[in-house]
Amino acid sequence: MLRFAGFELDLQRAELRGADGMPIKLRPKTFEMLRLFAASGGRVLSKQELMEAVWPNVHVGEDSLFQCIRELRTALGDERRQLIKLASGGGYLLATEVVAAPDVTAQAEGLRSDPTGEVERRPPAEVVAAPVRPQRAVFGLSRQAMVAAVAALCVIVVGLAVAAPVLKPDLLFKRTPPRLVVMPIVDDSNDPRGAVMAAEVTARLTDGFAKIQNISVVAPRLAATGGDSTAASVASSDYELRGELQHSDQSWTLRARVIKAGTGEVQSVVAASVSADEADAQLAQSRLVAGAGHVLARRLNEILEPSAAPSRARKSSAGGDKVAVEQALASINQTTRERFGAAQTMLQKALADDPDNRDIAVALASLQMRGIQMRWFSSDEAFAVEAKASATLEQALRSKPNSIPVLEAYCRFQSATNHFVESLVTCAKVLSFDPWDGSALYLVGLGQIFLGRFDDALATFRQADRYDTPPTSRWTWLLGAGWATLLKGQGEEAVPWLQRSIAITAATGRSHMLLAVAYQRSRRFDEARAAIREGLKLQPGTTRFNVAPPTKNASPLYLAAADRVVQGMVDAGLPER
Repeated sequence: MLRFAGFELDLQRAELRGADGMPIKLRPKTFEMLRLFAASGGRVLSKQELMEAVWPNVHVGEDSLFQCIRELRTALGDERRQLIKLASGGGYLLATEVVAAPDVTAQAEGLRSDPTGEVERRPPAEVVAAPVRPQRAVFGLSRQAMVAAVAALCVIVVGLAVAAPVLKPDLLFKRTPPRLVVMPIVDDSNDPRGAVMAAEVTARLTDGFAKIQNISVVAPRLAATGGDSTAASVASSDYELRGELQHSDQSWTLRARVIKAGTGEVQSVVAASVSADEADAQLAQSRLVAGAGHVLARRLNEILEPSAAPSRARKSSAGGDKVAVEQALASINQTTRERFGAAQTMLQKALADDPDNRDIAVALASLQMRGIQMRWFSSDEAFAVEAKASATLEQALRSKPNSIPVLEAYCRFQSATNHFVESLVTCAKVLSFDPWDGSALYLVGLGQIFLGRFDDALATFRQADRYDTPPTSRWTWLLGAGWATLLKGQGEEAVPWLQRSIAITAATGRSHMLLAVAYQRSRRFDEARAAIREGLKLQPGTTRFNVAPPTKNASPLYLAAADRVVQGMVDAGLPER
């Protein structure tokens, strides 16, 4: 039973009751939305979060969401919108205190039915006739009852002791997620647009962090009125996000940090910038927020999902291990065969020096999956690498199921091994811990391509481009956007996407071959032939029969469109054999 603002929310009966105790009729979806608000602890729930929770696995438009919000406000008499509030970032929250209470109506104290069906009142417990043979009572229980209670308690304790190694701690003891308060970004820009920009950035940061599943987000300026709500929110939080917005002739810069509330210790600091000449204000806000949010979300994930404590032998090399992993990740994102080979050698040496270092093993598996995708292993090598990576990642997932690097590596593994539906699920979990992760968005778009969902894939790649994080991965989603556009049959529209990708990383012959198809369809035949020649220089030996990606688990719609793209390469000069 949850109580708020004079209402009772009976979870067992799925019923809302007013102050007079009378039920208020709600549709099941509307009741479920109210339940989410009441259980949210006062945090902002984004539109996407509400739609995914109330309509799981069903695509609905925002009209359905708005209808439920209207019904809730009508049921609660909230014409002034003081209970169900709209947050500036587009989400909603229940702006009142919610308390849990026992359901006294369910207990029906003092009532029972006799065989005739009549209800009669039971006498109070203290005047019920005593048994003929009174027994000594402890805490109000008879000796037999005490024996039974102790026996039951022993069974429970033994059961928990047996289950503890198997069950996750969260199944035994529900942990409250850490609370992050997002403080309003301070406008230090000395620009007339600064105040609006700072407010929008604050709202977008709040909305983004509200999507992260293992933290609870508080927006102090949206808290219920009465007293110093900002001070109360900060006092009850575990972490604070603070930042300043600055402006110069060249750029807008957001400087942000996460602080541990109890000690004031700074956990992470980041600066993100966009050009001051950017005409699209929403794009500028999106990239500022993503640039800061991506780094801070990953740091929070590290704090909440820590690695095992290093042994004495490892402590001295911990800094070198981190450098090795970071360089390997850069090699995954900015791919050349030479950089790939150097990163693989570096990680293999680091793992040989420290065989139990799971972080290095996961980084090596993720890097090698990229090598499989780029066909830099022979068939026999790829088979052995895949088997080793599978064992490494499954072990890592068991120990760190919510770690962003582990989930990213596993998503890449599923994509490289053509398990596209599974990769969408895993990458969606990555995004539930870092909504601004462009690498995960790229892998989502890749899965959508192979499943024949070209429009969805293009929208995903466009979203990654709006976030532009991490910038080292930029060429991947630009290439993906060009490829998805080609698969849709649009040549001229694909050209700028592919050109932008090649301008960042020109070392993949496949990019030039796709550009050749785009030129061919745009009737720019000389440029198409030149692009094929460049692609063959970078990837010699490529023919019609080895250029296409693997087809296992791909949809017929993708296979038909891919055949047309390969034919375009042949028309531009790709050898048949």
